[in-house]
Amino acid sequence: MLTLPIDVAALTTPLLLTQTYWRGMLAYAVLAVATFWSGGLYRPRRHLSILDELPALGGRLLTSAAVVAIIAAQRHSSVEYVSGFMRDVALSAGLVVVGRTVSRALIVLVRKHRWVEHNAIIVGSGPTGLELARLLRRHPRYGLRFVGCVDATSRQKTGVLPLSGNLDDLEHLVRLLECEVLVVADPDCSESTLMETVLRPRSARCDLWAVPGLWGSRSQGGYSDHIGAIPIVKIGDVTFSGPRWAIKRASDMVFATVALVVLSPVLLLCAIATFLAGGRGVLFRQERVGRYGRPFKVIKFRTMRPLDEQESQTRWSIADEGRVGPVGRFMRRTSLDELPQLWNILCGDMSVVGPRPERPHFVEKFSAEYPNYAARHRVPVGLTGLAQVSGLRGDTPISDRARFDNYYIENWSLWLDIKVVLRTVGEVLRGSGR
Repeated sequence: MLTLPIDVAALTTPLLLTQTYWRGMLAYAVLAVATFWSGGLYRPRRHLSILDELPALGGRLLTSAAVVAIIAAQRHSSVEYVSGFMRDVALSAGLVVVGRTVSRALIVLVRKHRWVEHNAIIVGSGPTGLELARLLRRHPRYGLRFVGCVDATSRQKTGVLPLSGNLDDLEHLVRLLECEVLVVADPDCSESTLMETVLRPRSARCDLWAVPGLWGSRSQGGYSDHIGAIPIVKIGDVTFSGPRWAIKRASDMVFATVALVVLSPVLLLCAIATFLAGGRGVLFRQERVGRYGRPFKVIKFRTMRPLDEQESQTRWSIADEGRVGPVGRFMRRTSLDELPQLWNILCGDMSVVGPRPERPHFVEKFSAEYPNYAARHRVPVGLTGLAQVSGLRGDTPISDRARFDNYYIENWSLWLDIKVVLRTVGEVLRGSGR
């Protein structure tokens, strides 16, 4: 909240002195902020030091300046113009370093006086958890206030750090202690149990930090973070909420609107072909399970008529069903029968990319058989998904599908959505559907 406005102000300050290079300076500011963002320079940190940031800052500032300077040289063919632009760049770069130095000092100051701190629960009562608790109590500069510890019941008597409760009590303690941060420090439980615990609704609202399993591990996409001598990494947000949800929802709306307009002739041809092949009832609606387990009606072109509602809800596959005619088989193979779901996307029931929605009967069945299956419903279901473009369609292992779907959720980015859409187009053109 503090660093980005300071960076933008520092990068654009030279515009107050002269507007000669305003286009170049604005391009430089945008490029620099973008490289800072991609390099993790706006991620939350527990240990703050301008000396840690300086190499990453310097490299990205030089890269941004070089790109804009090369373009400016090509456009103006003037040494004097480029040298004047670089003087403004040098001034703005110096102001960025000064601004970050001041902001870091200010943040550490308010943390040390405990004017700003966040209640933290440590998950794990072993030696690492004990050391973390000791460090947080002694050093408020990290901005965390240790308020309790939870672990598996097996450590009730063997843990070196006194427990406030076990893992099942975590949600209650988060609410009771007004916890905002969870720090995972080698709890005595399996990874699946741990993830199920921290992803419960109230716990999932907390920032999640973890001590790497291998000491000395470096955080991805930037310089390492630590509390004392203990390395620590922030686990990315694995739910679509806040800005992440706004970005994904906006991209879904744009995609669905454009696709409905562009593909309207295809939709009309599919409707006519379906009518000629099977008569009335071109579209059909079927109950599926969406985000947070909420049911909704998915819309598809009808490719066959089930014997009854029971068959529609509980029969898994009809890939070899003789009742599917040539038109229906073609539409299934090319996934054209899924196109009406663009309307589901506009209505907010679905997303363009996400775990494919399933019928309630199978959601209940698979959730009981596969521990990670229900976690797919943390996010909106999708018209296409990473599992589907990875060859997991039809009669393929449900455990593999759940693994791919959860990987997508935990590693989501707009570019990942774009990659899945492009691969989906390739699958459709190859006719690799059901």
